[in-house]
Amino acid sequence: MQRIYLNDNWYFTKNYTEDLLNPEADLSELEKVRIPHNVCELPYSNFDEMSLQQLCGYRRSLIVEDAWRSGHLLLTFEGAAHEAVVYVNGHQAVKHYGGYTAFSVDILPFLAEGSEQIITVRLDSRESLNQPPFGSVTESLTYGGIYRDVTLLKSDRCRIKEDSVQLTTLEADQEMAVLMLRGQITNQHAQNMNIRVSYEITDKEGNCVAKASFRQFVKEQSDVSFQRRAAVELPYLWSSETPDLYQCSVSLYEMLPEGEVLLDTQETAFGIRTIVADTKRGFRVNGKTVKLRGACIHHDSGLLGSATYETAQYRQIAKLKQAGFNAIRMAHHPIGEALLRACDHLGMYVMEETFDMWQSCKSDFDYGMFFEDQWRNDVALMVQKDYNHPSVVMYSVGNEIPEFGTDAGAGFCAEISDYIRSMDDTRLLTCGINGIFITGDHLDEIVTEILKDSDIKPSGTVNDYLTVMDNYMPELVAHPVVDENIDKICALLDVAGYNYMTSRYEADAVNYPDRVMVGSETYPPQIAKNWEIIKRTDSVIGDFTWTGWDYMGESGIGLPAYHFGEGGFSAQFPATLDYVGDIDITGFRRPMSYYRELVFEQTKTPYIAVQNPQHYGEKPMLTPWILGDLTASWTWPECEDKPVIVEVYSAGDEVELICNGVLLGRQPAGEANQYRAYFETTYQPGTLLAVSYEKGAEIGRRELKTVTGDTVLQVCVEDMKDYVPEQTTEKGILQYIFLSI
Repeated sequence: MQRIYLNDNWYFTKNYTEDLLNPEADLSELEKVRIPHNVCELPYSNFDEMSLQQLCGYRRSLIVEDAWRSGHLLLTFEGAAHEAVVYVNGHQAVKHYGGYTAFSVDILPFLAEGSEQIITVRLDSRESLNQPPFGSVTESLTYGGIYRDVTLLKSDRCRIKEDSVQLTTLEADQEMAVLMLRGQITNQHAQNMNIRVSYEITDKEGNCVAKASFRQFVKEQSDVSFQRRAAVELPYLWSSETPDLYQCSVSLYEMLPEGEVLLDTQETAFGIRTIVADTKRGFRVNGKTVKLRGACIHHDSGLLGSATYETAQYRQIAKLKQAGFNAIRMAHHPIGEALLRACDHLGMYVMEETFDMWQSCKSDFDYGMFFEDQWRNDVALMVQKDYNHPSVVMYSVGNEIPEFGTDAGAGFCAEISDYIRSMDDTRLLTCGINGIFITGDHLDEIVTEILKDSDIKPSGTVNDYLTVMDNYMPELVAHPVVDENIDKICALLDVAGYNYMTSRYEADAVNYPDRVMVGSETYPPQIAKNWEIIKRTDSVIGDFTWTGWDYMGESGIGLPAYHFGEGGFSAQFPATLDYVGDIDITGFRRPMSYYRELVFEQTKTPYIAVQNPQHYGEKPMLTPWILGDLTASWTWPECEDKPVIVEVYSAGDEVELICNGVLLGRQPAGEANQYRAYFETTYQPGTLLAVSYEKGAEIGRRELKTVTGDTVLQVCVEDMKDYVPEQTTEKGILQYIFLSI
């Protein structure tokens, strides 16, 4: 099987008409683009203009050699959003609704005479304007277009069915691993065929560790499956700490009197590892207990938009891992192949997610319109894609689904769960349960009961509720109705995913001794409190913060404000980002990231963050996602001799703060004080030094210095070789250029 990339030489229009299907159409006025491509390229066009846009189109020619017509040609789109209709020579070849799942079409029946064929793609961008999170226009601009690779798979008509080769670890330890190799042969020829199937498994050094061959008879115009066990001695076991991969090559040979003829070869990377979870030993990888240090992320690449560049994916995973994370949760849809490859190679556990909605739409034109007819197809495509990726350890059947709070929803959860298990019973199943959605039709009466002695009147979106009800959420999520509905959903899953319900951990560990839990979505500032419970509670296997990396949408949710409209959910333009990511949209770490790294016990180096001295004495308006109005800077030219509060994050039981050689004080820190110490002083330019101590011995130090001299603009090219393995460079390396002042 030969894979040909078709990313070049596309023409794009924001205003699709049927004229684009005409072979003689004038393309001179169209934009020539390269895939991956955003519907809306930077700099972003007018938002109102985008919101009115509906249909856009792509077109390119494809040269098909005469010899190819006797074989099999499969055109594959890894991601096209949304409601993609693919035409070959003006004939509709396939229609696909799921913008986050790959799809393919056999183009042979649609080929015209001659070598040049015309491929046209129509997309409906109305769906793009309503994607999670919550249909924000700025988020929609990072979703839309043919934003992942387009390829042509060329093979014989007797071939290994695309992506059918699956390798399952039946058992594994340091001495031996037993694997199950499965696959499917498709014979589209008009005659029976005698086939020899051979396979070879090689390790990370290229050494052959297992190989065999066997004969298979395949009837004309039929499919046949095969499976074989393989034993690997002294295996390299894949984990976050040891992300060692194997390669499996499967080949088909036709057995003829005059000899063998090679028909097809398919190669796949995979990892050898076992996973299991229980309430006594938690989540275990290869028999070792692991706590998931997780980050919720989105599919986009920040300012690059939705276009999926291999290098950007590796860079993001590398930076998240450097910041102390060992797991990601894709919010809230199936993940792309490029990001999965990065997680496999770099060692990052993945919670894969199916949907952000089921039948109940969360916004106009969203996936709920098509869910009933399309969910099985998209789930099957997701599982098929994920099967050989060792990084994928959990499937989430949905995020904050309103139906979770109904009996019908519990039944549907069972249907989705059973369907996934029928295709892959090697991963854990979970979901993201929100305490507000899980109330079902009882939300108003529960809130009224809780707030009977209060003047608070919550309304609006789920985020508005979470913000207003922040102090009352433990009481809300402990309500008997919530308890009953959670029990119905969790009975169908392997792991109960709690969105903003960390207050349930300790009680549920006692009341439900067989329930494994994970913080599928949590407030960043609560990590110290949450992690202390997670460490001592075997049945809680980890935490996924909202979010690990900034995204475009829910604008201003992470901006501290001192006046209405500056931040939070009242933020106005030019706030277009969420600002809650541990890592900002360009890849630079915020104070929250360094705080979390200390809580995760991934470093002992303290960190210094300065509360904005320009607002000393004022209380900022903060949503529950904000740690504070903090900057890692000791350069405040207008604040000399004015009061300032300095926060120091420290793993040690004590920490000192020194300014220009003068000791400002020594404060308790460490886990007992949620790793956070406060010093009030006056701002003096110079050097601020923090020194951490554990039982009197220094364990780390960090300093901030006042910036002096002229402002200089520097342009730096980041070396992508630090992130991207050599095997991914055949499509070229995207270089990142950062501006720093």
